[in-house]
Amino acid sequence: MPLMTWNEKLSVKVASLDDDHKKLVAMLNQLFDAINSGHGKESLGKTLDDLIAYAKMHFEHEEKFFSQTNYPDFAAHKLEHEKFTQQVLEVQKKCKNGASGTLSLELMNFLKNWLVEHIQGKDQAYGPYLNSKGIH
Repeated sequence: MPLMTWNEKLSVKVASLDDDHKKLVAMLNQLFDAINSGHGKESLGKTLDDLIAYAKMHFEHEEKFFSQTNYPDFAAHKLEHEKFTQQVLEVQKKCKNGASGTLSLELMNFLKNWLVEHIQGKDQAYGPYLNSKGIH
C-alpha cells in the first residue's frame, strides 16, 4: 500500500509539472516501501541523493515557466524551494553521519507533508496563471 497516491486534487493543470510531481510522489512511495520492508536505512542515502537531484531539476522547471511568464509570486515561490532543499540537505547530512532508521520515518513524513501542502497550496496558485499564458 503506497503512502501517498496521486489524485486530481494534486494537479496544477500543467502536464509537465504534474508529471514531475507524480515522480516525486513515486520517489516518496519508494522510500516508504523500503522502510516497510526493513531496507530503509540502506536505501535512504541513495533515495535522498536521487530526491535532491530530481527536486532541483523540478524546481528549475517551474522557475523557468515563472521567468518566461513574469509570474508575480516568483520570488516567494523560489524561496520555498530553497527552504525545502536546505531541509533535505540537512537530513542528508545526518544520514551520511550515520543517523538511525528513525530518520527514514522522519524524512518520509516531512516529504509527504511538504509535498501535499506545497502542491495543494503554493503550486495550485500558479496553475491558472500559467494556463492563462498558454502553458498547459
